[in-house]
Amino acid sequence: MKPSSGRAGIRALGAYAPSKIVTNKDLEAFMNTSDEWITSRTGIKRRHVAADDEFTSHLAIHAVEDMVKRHGEGVLEGVDMVIVATNTPDALFPATAALVQDHFKLNAGAFDVLTACSGWLYALSVARAYVDSGTCRKVLTIGAEALTKLIDWEDRSTAVLFGDGAGAAIVEAVPAEYGLKSFVLGSDGSGADHLHIQAVGKCLPSGKPLHPKLEMNGREVFKFAVRVMNTATVDAVAKAGLTSDDISLFVPHQANLRIIEAARERLNLTPERVVVTVDEYGNNSTASIPLALTHALDDNRIHEGDNLLLVAFGGGLTWAASVLTWGGFCGDGA
Repeated sequence: MKPSSGRAGIRALGAYAPSKIVTNKDLEAFMNTSDEWITSRTGIKRRHVAADDEFTSHLAIHAVEDMVKRHGEGVLEGVDMVIVATNTPDALFPATAALVQDHFKLNAGAFDVLTACSGWLYALSVARAYVDSGTCRKVLTIGAEALTKLIDWEDRSTAVLFGDGAGAAIVEAVPAEYGLKSFVLGSDGSGADHLHIQAVGKCLPSGKPLHPKLEMNGREVFKFAVRVMNTATVDAVAKAGLTSDDISLFVPHQANLRIIEAARERLNLTPERVVVTVDEYGNNSTASIPLALTHALDDNRIHEGDNLLLVAFGGGLTWAASVLTWGGFCGDGA
């Protein structure tokens, strides 16, 4: 396949959140916490929780089904790669992406990306590289999480934060004035002790013991997040040849409202130019940005030619930011 004369962009979106909802009031019934405590520190009011028999592959498939419902069956025609960003795969192998590929009987390669909450933007950068180089024509790029299965519901420092969900996007060529214009990707493995969960190891290289439930040093992660949200967004905007005045909508990782507000103020953006869904979903990790994008589209907040600024941070520690100019869709159902 020859490289496209345009650039890679997002053609279609879909999202899914489980029907079960756990509110802050629900948590008060069995945890030493309160709605006021959670809301004032995080901005979270509720979170969606997967059923006992509902796992990450199910959430990812439902998000793709939502995308098909919105854009028509043709939206999956020609998909030649499936990438799923997740921290909660159904299994270490097969890849969750392979399960999605099989469900929709796609003639495509498939693999997972694991870079914590930054994962979907990392996957998006890979999808852009595939499309821009001509390696792939059409990449199905998904962020999906069932994080509530890995948290300790007796630990209020983490249990109040996370929810489950999925978001899906089609990445393919759009005219050159649109599409994914810049990426900033980074990591700092020296912060691994601050946010981690066990897989096959017993401890981190630092000697920090690993446990089967998610562990987080909230204070250190907060400081890291505020710092990299500022630097990564500024770098991504500059790399795209723009200024903050050119940004139509800021779509950050939905981890904590105070972190989002700090980044908004640093960029000198009004609240109307920021997408916030953390109150409804909590932290959906890799799913939070595609979920937020889909909501913004449904609310008619995204228009042809808008410059969108996306940013995420997560365990690793990792971070990612991107500028996307919306529009220039090709074909039916776009």
